[in-house]
Formats: sequence, C-alpha cells, structure tokens
Amino acid sequence: MNDIIDAHCHVYPQKIALKAAGAIGSFYGVDMSYDGTAETLLEEGKKSGVTRFLVHSVATSVKQVASINEFLLQQAAEHREFIPFMTLHPDMSEGEISSEIERGVKNGFYGIKLHPDFQRFNVDGTEGMRICAAAEARLPILFHVGDDRFDFSAPQRIVKIAKAFPSLTVIAAHFGGYRCWQNSYAYEGIENVYFDTSSSLAYLSQDEAQKLISFYGANRFLFGTDYPMWSAESELNRLNALGICKEEKELILHENAERILKLR
Repeated sequence: MNDIIDAHCHVYPQKIALKAAGAIGSFYGVDMSYDGTAETLLEEGKKSGVTRFLVHSVATSVKQVASINEFLLQQAAEHREFIPFMTLHPDMSEGEISSEIERGVKNGFYGIKLHPDFQRFNVDGTEGMRICAAAEARLPILFHVGDDRFDFSAPQRIVKIAKAFPSLTVIAAHFGGYRCWQNSYAYEGIENVYFDTSSSLAYLSQDEAQKLISFYGANRFLFGTDYPMWSAESELNRLNALGICKEEKELILHENAERILKLR
C-alpha cells in the first residue's frame, strides 16, 4: 500500500477549534474524538498511515467565506499534506460565486465543500443550482448528503443536481445519504457521482456497506474520517472488516481520490 488519503476532514483555527468541533458534535449528538486543529489531524492521521488530507470548513454566512478560504490556503501552504476544498455560501451573488471560484482555481483549491443542512438551503434550489453552474467543469463539489431530520440535502436532490450538470464531479458524502442510507441507491446510472465513507461505517452493518460498495463499484468510493468526529484508526478498522479485496481497498484509500482530484 503506497498511500492513504483521508478525503473528509474539517479543520479550524486554533482559537475557535474546540468550540467549532463541539458545535458539530452538538448538531449530530456525537462526541468529538479530537479538537479540530490541523496539528491534531496530522498527528493522529499519520499514526494510522494517512499521508494526505482533504481539508475544508463551512461558511454559515457570506462574510465568513473569504476568511475561511484564506485560512484553508494558509494551512495548505504550511502543510503539503493538505488538499484544500474551498467554501461558498448560498446567499452569494452569481458574480461573487464566479469570482471566488476563479480565485480558488488560481490559488490551488481542488474543490468546493457545501453543507446544505448547516447552510440552510435546498441543494437543488436556485442557490444550489447557481453554485453548481459556476463550478461545472471547473471544480468538484463535495456535498454533505442526507439527514433524517432535514430535507435540504436529501439524496434525491443530489440526483437532480448531478443530472442537471453532467460535467460536474459530485462527491456525495456519507455513502450518499447520512442516516437515510436506504435512499443511497437513488444514484443508479449517474456516472458523475462519487461517494465517501465518512460517518457511515459506524452505523451501517458490514452487509449494508458491502452491498453499497458492490452496487456502485469500489472505483466510486473515497475513504474519509469526518475528522474531528472519528479517528483514522477506527475508520480504517471498519473498512478492513468489510473483507474487500486488496485492489478495491487501494481504490478506496487513495487511487480514486488521486484520479478524481487530479492530484500531483
């Protein structure tokens, strides 16, 4: 095994990291394993052999977008292991979105992260469509997908986005439907949707996880921990327990991310 890429990590500035991590924990009713800092992510990930980390954060207002993106670029400059994904906000104008994406492409962002449940917008509504139109054929979008308490990011909405923008690379987090995995089969036949394994393997049975990976193919999945929620060690153990073959594991652990994100 040459590499392990953790394709789903939240990181925050030192002074707010604990508070931000705690807020996520409260939102989901889950105890956070870590403090949300970049330093802890690197330290803990490398204990399990993780060599690269897809890092992001979510803006809950327009005014946070620029500062979050600057922070992520700074972290990527300081830590070559980081693969930064920028944030956008649904209340941004079409011009603001286009300008921020252009700046992001020039400055080395590899994609965009959106969390419709935190940001309170229907991913297939006007705001989501505007962002996807600007991103299509330019940057992949990693979407938080699914929650049985909300409808903002329901798998069926992601399906509409993927069909409307066939040149957009969509990464549907959490096996394509957090806490509504029965709807994760809705992407059948849609080739521009990929999935990550974050915040799922602790809840799905091994049989359910194996069926979803087999249904779409291991070439559609990326390994992710959802740091600071879960440890790399626990998530790797859960993945290994599925009993998938070495070739499939290599795809999930790094080859798919390298291909999809065009990593150097």
